[in-house]
Amino acid sequence: MSTFFVGMSFLVLGVFLLLGKLIRVVFPPFQKLFIPSSLIGGFLALFFGPEILGYIASRTEYNTILSGGIFPEEMLAIWASIPALFINIIFATLFLGKKIPDIRNIWFIAGPQIAHGQTIAWGQYVFGIMVTMLILTPFFGIDPMAGALIEIAFEGGHGTAAGMASTFEELGFSDASDLALGLATVGILFGVVFGILLLNYGVRTGKTEILKNEKNITLDERYQTGIIDFDSRECAGKITTRPESIEPLSLHLAYVGVAIGIGYIILQILILIEKMAWGQTTGIYLLAHIPLFPLAMIGGIILQMFLDRFDVHMTLDRNLMMRIQGLSLDVLITSAIATLSLNVIGNNLIPFIILATVGIMWNLIAFMFLGPRMMPSYWFERSIGNFGQSMGMTATGLLLMRIADPENSSPALEGFGYKQLLFEPVVGGGIFTAASVPLIFYFGPLFVLILASIIMLFWTLIGIFYFGRK
Repeated sequence: MSTFFVGMSFLVLGVFLLLGKLIRVVFPPFQKLFIPSSLIGGFLALFFGPEILGYIASRTEYNTILSGGIFPEEMLAIWASIPALFINIIFATLFLGKKIPDIRNIWFIAGPQIAHGQTIAWGQYVFGIMVTMLILTPFFGIDPMAGALIEIAFEGGHGTAAGMASTFEELGFSDASDLALGLATVGILFGVVFGILLLNYGVRTGKTEILKNEKNITLDERYQTGIIDFDSRECAGKITTRPESIEPLSLHLAYVGVAIGIGYIILQILILIEKMAWGQTTGIYLLAHIPLFPLAMIGGIILQMFLDRFDVHMTLDRNLMMRIQGLSLDVLITSAIATLSLNVIGNNLIPFIILATVGIMWNLIAFMFLGPRMMPSYWFERSIGNFGQSMGMTATGLLLMRIADPENSSPALEGFGYKQLLFEPVVGGGIFTAASVPLIFYFGPLFVLILASIIMLFWTLIGIFYFGRK
């Protein structure tokens, strides 16, 4: 594959990202739903690809020049390979530049949100596997590994769904990646829609402690369009090194590379231990199927702890790291959606709808019934963030919390931030998320269902009887 196509692939991807942004600016419905420009650009590229335009052209008698869409096959192949690379960058940057606080402080401030978030995540496994075992596999013949798709797509989002593609491929369930990406898209859309409806409901019924007027459930026009007022613009990051010695962005990319490298070394050591300890005798190679990205996150935490202790010049800036993370996420989502297989979703439409419905219903139930019983104060403001994140994106949770608590008067935002340190290393794209599919493959869905049920029950009891009674 020539370097020309590699360069052109990123240039064309940038064009569709820009078009997605322009469409959002001029199309108010997309603004009110807060649909990311990357999602819009991805669907626009999907339309001009072989799945939609190519399909339409192939059905006509005369116009066959567009039967494969407007993109060369080499470009589509590059786009399809981008998510597996960029997901490592996203997870490596999750904690780089963050001060790693004391565990006791995290538990004291974010404990209720941790218990609630963990309950939601493990419940997505419980009900996803249950509906797969009882309905999807017996009646539709779908692979039992589909039981993990709700958590991978809703809690993990597009990045995790795309990052798991190689694992699904290795284990013989290649359709799962497209199904997960489709579910992640559904999660984002319904997360915002139901989030706004829940906010209105919370104000009308007096469940919100900050908002007391439904007219306040809005954001200004510039926030909706995504354009920041000129006088309100903030710096994207601090220059921590002189550019003549090393460009600060280059330094931060190097830190990301080191974090991913640490994760890769850890993964290879774990695979070697598995091979020497039980792999050759049992034939079970669980760790060999775990993708790199959760270990890249662990690598980022290790690197950050090292820098906290030894980097006296504090050369790592969190805002610059966030810009790298944001760029990677935009590129990942656009490329993943652009190469989505609608044919796979169409062939599994009923299971797809069932999984989406079960995931949405569980998230709503966990919000409405478990939130007030687990949160000792400001339950609505805290729970709405967990609800948004559990529907596919951390950004959705932050958005809903911003509407529910515009002045950050409650501990919701601080607790939500601390929560990630004891949440994302395990679920939502963490170690168990990556291991769940191989676990189902080797030990069967019943084993994982029992395990997830026990852990969900543990966090439910902690939330209700420990934090809820405070």
